[in-house]
Amino acid sequence: MADSEVKMKNMTEGNPTKLIFMFALPLLFGNVLQQLYNMVDSIVVGQYVGKTALAAVGTGFPIIFMVSAMFMGIGMGGTVMVSQYLGAGDREKIRSTIGTIYTAMIVGVVPLTIFGLFASGPLLRLMQVPADTFGMAETYMKIIFIGLVGSLGYNVNAGILQGLGDSKTSLMFLAIACVMNIFLDLLFVTQFNMGVAGVAWATIIAQFCSWIFGLFYINKKYPELKVNPFSFHFKVDLFKQAMRLGIPAGIQQMMFSFGVMALQSLVNSHGSDFMAGFNAANKIDVFAFMPLQSFSTSITTYVGQNIGANRMDRVKEGVNATLKMSIAFSIVAGIILVVFGEWCLMLFTNDPAVIQAGLAYTYRIAPFYCLLAVMFILNGVMRGAGAVMIPTVSSLVSLWLARIPSAYLLSHFFGRDNLNFCFGIGWAVGVCIAVPVYLSGKWKNMSIVKKDTAFLDDL
Repeated sequence: MADSEVKMKNMTEGNPTKLIFMFALPLLFGNVLQQLYNMVDSIVVGQYVGKTALAAVGTGFPIIFMVSAMFMGIGMGGTVMVSQYLGAGDREKIRSTIGTIYTAMIVGVVPLTIFGLFASGPLLRLMQVPADTFGMAETYMKIIFIGLVGSLGYNVNAGILQGLGDSKTSLMFLAIACVMNIFLDLLFVTQFNMGVAGVAWATIIAQFCSWIFGLFYINKKYPELKVNPFSFHFKVDLFKQAMRLGIPAGIQQMMFSFGVMALQSLVNSHGSDFMAGFNAANKIDVFAFMPLQSFSTSITTYVGQNIGANRMDRVKEGVNATLKMSIAFSIVAGIILVVFGEWCLMLFTNDPAVIQAGLAYTYRIAPFYCLLAVMFILNGVMRGAGAVMIPTVSSLVSLWLARIPSAYLLSHFFGRDNLNFCFGIGWAVGVCIAVPVYLSGKWKNMSIVKKDTAFLDDL
């Protein structure tokens, strides 16, 4: 076996708690970097161009995310496939899966980019973007769509590496892209006076570089995989499998974006103070649930490899360990937010009304983080096993049939502050769906590899 193959992270042997924690740690740092990366453009244009430019950058992001969500979902399907084929020791299927996913991305990004260029204006009009912001928002979106291949390429590389058990390398490339983006933002905006166009070009250049760096790294460390984005190595059966695993995740992300917009509309109806407090607390809340998101991604790869290796005993052990860690982190995060919430909010504003609105959010959401932890982890388990529809149904039902309706009802009958209880209600419904399915064990039979394959004793 080649030396590069030995370096693939084998999660079918060793202490599950340590394996999962060490895999989740780089993902956590990556999530933090990703959040900071997304904030850089807004900070630079807000400080050096003005509030109209700041609004323009923020307006375009949800549309860009929704348009690319489906392809990102297929990349997530590729992660599950790579992890299970790695667990089964099927190197040829790993190579074919990577070639198929890359071919789908390269071919698919062309119509997606064209659609983005022509649809940016109409979509912004549909969102009723004000005239003073419209021009800059359209410019930002069109440039981002021109460089969409870099963003999708980075996500495909990250999915491949995570499937191989490597969560550290993507963090390194994300860090490089983040530093490059900050440097180019400041250069294009402060020195070349390019405004919103400057931050857009900085973003796509940084993303493109992180994609290319990732390609070189994968081919150097895993030469037997031979990743060539233009080889057009495509297998219909593998693509169908990636679609089956990935489309539910893509739909889930798209519908989640719509749900966020619906909830934001309700929040905005209660005035600028409440809106500002909600948004500020939400930014803090993002950092609180990042560990849960990282553990969920980690258990997906762990379960994929061990199911592929037919090690169901290790699956159960890993799930129990991850639930304990996630619940512990959620309790700690909740306590920190309740105790230090006011000081955290003061990083954004000193306005008492805004801080009070932010605390109304924090105090009503923090006690329910444990529910979110259980839902995230069990959904990650079933996604890694190939039972992708259950996480999708769980997430969408908890959002559209529980969180959003309850938010409007709570706001109407119990006042604006209490609408924040809708998060806990939504997570509780999600848990009520995920737990019975997990306990039934039906998800164990959704593997894409045969159960009689031996686990990797040569890694």
